[in-house]
Amino acid sequence: MTKQLLNVVGQSVHRRDGMGHVTGRTTFVDDIQFRDMLYLKMVRSPVPHARIRGIDFSEAEKVPGFVRALTHRDVPKNIYTILCLIGVGPDEEPVLAEDRVLYKGEQIAAVVAESEEAAVEAASRVVVDLEELPAVFDVEEALKPDAPVLKPWGTNYFIYDYEYGQSNPCRKVRFGDVEKAFAEADYIVEGRYQMSPIEHAPTETTGCVVKPEPDGRYTVYTNTQALFFTLDNSALILNIPFNKLHFVGGTVGGGFGGKVDVIVEPIAILAAMKTGRPVKYVFSREEEMRCSSTRGAWRMYFKDGVMKDGRIIARKVTTYADAGAYNRHTPYAVTKHAANVAGPYSIPNVWIDAYCVYTNRQPGSAMRGFGVTPASFAVEVQMDRIAHTIGMDPWELRFINAYRNGDVRPHRKVVEDATLIETMKAAAQLVGKELPEHLLAMNSWDREGGHHG
Repeated sequence: MTKQLLNVVGQSVHRRDGMGHVTGRTTFVDDIQFRDMLYLKMVRSPVPHARIRGIDFSEAEKVPGFVRALTHRDVPKNIYTILCLIGVGPDEEPVLAEDRVLYKGEQIAAVVAESEEAAVEAASRVVVDLEELPAVFDVEEALKPDAPVLKPWGTNYFIYDYEYGQSNPCRKVRFGDVEKAFAEADYIVEGRYQMSPIEHAPTETTGCVVKPEPDGRYTVYTNTQALFFTLDNSALILNIPFNKLHFVGGTVGGGFGGKVDVIVEPIAILAAMKTGRPVKYVFSREEEMRCSSTRGAWRMYFKDGVMKDGRIIARKVTTYADAGAYNRHTPYAVTKHAANVAGPYSIPNVWIDAYCVYTNRQPGSAMRGFGVTPASFAVEVQMDRIAHTIGMDPWELRFINAYRNGDVRPHRKVVEDATLIETMKAAAQLVGKELPEHLLAMNSWDREGGHHG
């Protein structure tokens, strides 16, 4: 079996679903139709921060084809429980806004109608009385004492270790003595790195179709990337047994992490429960771009102590993740970030403060290596900055500092199965970089050089 699997390495292998895609025969969520199907459209906040004083549906109800509206009062447990299943909380994002909105595009109320056109028209006629409030869009501005407070616990940052009786404003890593090492270093190299929010922009927008079944169950056709995760969270929000839901996945027309948020399914299921009819809720392209979660913005400050021979002896990092208005996956991403932002290098003294900060932007969430990808970007640009500062070849700098098997990472994990040096050798060969003999002699098993036996 192993031999058979290894035969695909380096080979061009046809995708099982490739022919269906290129011939247009693949069925996507938006292709699914049922008799008597209703369409759901969302009333969204036109401003980034406001108090909700009232909602008027009277004009929407006059639209031919209008069936009903849904507000937070209709949702059994009106709170997204996206990370509660892995013990990350508190749960603080409403399914439908209650007394406040925290970002432009936030869901306030749902309108269900006989056609997509009627649903769009009715949603546009809903009048929401809003008292606009001051907003904050920058992570460091959000941490200032005079910033508008966005969270009920009184801060604009996630509080870590609360479950252990502690109250930390950030995820901390402490390893060695960075200040002592800075005093001994030949060079101090500093850098500031910024990533803006990035939209996944999938070809297929986020959506689902829900069909009530004769046996009392609800079949949910969805393009989520996390089928059972979404099922479990939907059941918790709707306060129904898990076995009342039957989720059907399939082809995801692009996701990249953006379709793990449990956003469309609970409200579409609720609409089907309230009407007894199939319901479709699919984002428009504008909603996908402006309202779905992004890879959140990150700001990272590095300070490194470096010796003349290229050894990095101290690294101090302060980093801010822009969660946007709500948790989603960012508190978890920050934990991963803190464990990786020192990079795959053996640095004896490390100091890290990683903050999860709330702003009035649309929420950030998962995107391919979320938390780790921003760290890798900043680390490697910082390595090039160091190499330039001390006049060393960037390849040599990385070989000198690469972690080996048996090294202890700053978060106290022993390195096992390190292959950084071997990977860099292979990369050098691929790009035609001629490495000197002393680098070619290095390996991941010892620091003295020579080949592993």
